[in-house]
Amino acid sequence: MKSKILKIILISTPIGFVGSGKGGGVELTLVSLIKGLLELGNEVTLVAPEGSRLPKSCKRAQLINIPGMTQISWQHQDKNSPIIIPMNGVLPRLLDCALNIAKDYDAIINLSYDWLPLWATPHLEVDIFHLISMGAVSEVMRNTINNLSKTHHRRLAFHTYSQASDYDLKKEPIILGNGFDLKDYHFKKETTGPLGWAGRVAPEKGLEDAAEVASSIGETLLVWGVVEDKTYAKNIELSFPFGTIEWRGFLKTHDFQNQLGTCRAFINTPKWNEAYGNVVMEAMACGVPVVAYDRGGPGELIKSGLTGWLVPPDDVDQLKIAVSKIDQIDRNDCRNWAIKSSSHIEFARKVYSWIVSAIDNL
Repeated sequence: MKSKILKIILISTPIGFVGSGKGGGVELTLVSLIKGLLELGNEVTLVAPEGSRLPKSCKRAQLINIPGMTQISWQHQDKNSPIIIPMNGVLPRLLDCALNIAKDYDAIINLSYDWLPLWATPHLEVDIFHLISMGAVSEVMRNTINNLSKTHHRRLAFHTYSQASDYDLKKEPIILGNGFDLKDYHFKKETTGPLGWAGRVAPEKGLEDAAEVASSIGETLLVWGVVEDKTYAKNIELSFPFGTIEWRGFLKTHDFQNQLGTCRAFINTPKWNEAYGNVVMEAMACGVPVVAYDRGGPGELIKSGLTGWLVPPDDVDQLKIAVSKIDQIDRNDCRNWAIKSSSHIEFARKVYSWIVSAIDNL
């Protein structure tokens, strides 16, 4: 039987426009999901902060840019911080726009990790769903998600079991993983390149640990990503010999994967419970083995001994040992695992099935 075509609204992250890099992995997830849903024949409208743009591969999607002040990300606030919505904030405007056009759509999927859309869900007549993009970095968010699980559990989905375990959910979590258009990532077989690290440059990402590994063997660490905390970045740079870190900036996928693929190993050092770990799968898609802390999503993505090595969280000495063993990993296994586990089409199918199943059971 032919699948029903859905008309879906996606609400983007309110902490930056799509393409800025400020939204971290949510930006990449959005693009992958839009591409997958379109390729499956669905209709998609993205409601996003002003300045957002989509790649040509998403040209059939409608993009609505909304002006307004961006939101402070929850991971940059104290765990017990109150809810803050700035005057002229973009978050309420994103939700308002989505609700105003919702009568012509089957569902709204919210990717903004923030309180307002979650709190509003029981009070709305429209079918709004939430793909949660972070662990419980805030007590307000933890409680809001826990409470919504009690009344509207089917409206919530997560990337990994590790992420979902941060919450006290009423039922087993709906796990969707994530996906990437693997045609955008090119396999490179070279095994003698540099070490790499990528992510938002902020304390919760643990760049200093990767820098220590590189410094200990007298190598340069290539670093990609938005420098979100300039003081933190400068302190790391000053803590190691000159040349230990080579800043490569935030790059579009084509340029990023082209440089990333030259690495012999990718180091992932989260200090928090990563919801998924997009850069881990991006590295493996290029054939690059990953050495990572066994914390959060990366612990579910890496097959230790096959696609890289997992080490105890915050154990830099074990990171160093794991990097020294990277030549034991076959780069073909990394690429094959990425193809098997993180296709953007399979991710879109999971999201589609989640929405259809939930609507059928409302």
